[in-house]
Amino acid sequence: MNFSRETLWLVVGFTGQIAFTGRFVLQWLYSEYKKRSVIPVSFWYLSIVGSTLLLFYAIYRQDPVFIAGQAFGSIVYFRNLQLIAKSRQPKE
Repeated sequence: MNFSRETLWLVVGFTGQIAFTGRFVLQWLYSEYKKRSVIPVSFWYLSIVGSTLLLFYAIYRQDPVFIAGQAFGSIVYFRNLQLIAKSRQPKE
């Protein structure tokens, strides 16, 4: 199979969008399962994967609005993972 460069970037963009949308579906289903609003750790990992792929795609497309929209999200997602890890550490 011979993919063009444009097709490859479309695959990257759509994969990022699927991961990014999947996090909302995951959060909704998990909250329904728990019968309360819950954000599972995997939400943050999907957020990182989705936003990173979408950022790469936005850079390739040279879309400054899209780049700005995706550039700072990962900082928030990594910070949430840090806070989760810190809260799971045993207290002294």
